[in-house]
Amino acid sequence: MKKIVAALALGALMAVAGGSADAKDWKKIRIATEGAYAPWNATDPSGKLVGFEIDLAQDLCKRMGAECEVVAQDWDGIIPALQQGKYDAIMAAMSITAERKKVIEFSNAYGTEPSMFGIPKASPLAAAKFGAERVDLTKDTPENKAAVAKLGEVLKGKTVGVQTSTIQANFMEKLLPSVAVRTYDKLDNAGIDMAAGRVDAIFGDRSAVSAVLEADAAKGMVLFGPAFSRGVLGDGVGVGLRKADKDLKDKFNKAIADATKDGTVTKLSTKHFGYDIAIK
Repeated sequence: MKKIVAALALGALMAVAGGSADAKDWKKIRIATEGAYAPWNATDPSGKLVGFEIDLAQDLCKRMGAECEVVAQDWDGIIPALQQGKYDAIMAAMSITAERKKVIEFSNAYGTEPSMFGIPKASPLAAAKFGAERVDLTKDTPENKAAVAKLGEVLKGKTVGVQTSTIQANFMEKLLPSVAVRTYDKLDNAGIDMAAGRVDAIFGDRSAVSAVLEADAAKGMVLFGPAFSRGVLGDGVGVGLRKADKDLKDKFNKAIADATKDGTVTKLSTKHFGYDIAIK
């Protein structure tokens, strides 16, 4: 969490120092993505950016009548680079959270999915039973509280791998502070360490954990525990924007609404995820 706080603080300073943008016609838009978080965004063997957000970005740009360039940017510096003007928007599986909204603006959400843990199939953790399959963290029910408490019990003495500066890292810090956490620049690197026995579990978006599950480095991994959503995990994934660019936000919001209404978001998410992540 130190890195996410540092990145957001730097972004806030930039916003104060010179984050305002000159009026633009937005005929050309530069969009940053990580390129390392399949199936949201990834880089194929030829170096080409691929994934749900890459396809969606091109669709949204057509609706906005804009020529768009999607570029790769390391996750840890993605908000400061937006504030520096290196690009105009972020589409990188970035969840809308109150903390991030302090320094950047967001479009309306274009997708959402739960977060889940992954463990080696042979792990003793696989025997754990939970009373809930899905936990909405905005609902303070006895069942949900028991599921989080149970998770803390079974992970006691274990180490969980997460990607740095993510909602999952925030979840671990806020809800499971006694569980050891190891952070990684990419979730697939956490998967490699889990396969080598250096961490006991990984935690990320369900689709990203599933993608690691399918990778050679993490053969024998299974999903573990309930599917967690909302609360400290945010309000869905949206386009990250500078606060000054309210006109660009309006353009993205209209394009997202139209792409959701005509079924494009459902079609693209089903293609890349195997299920619908559209906000209904």
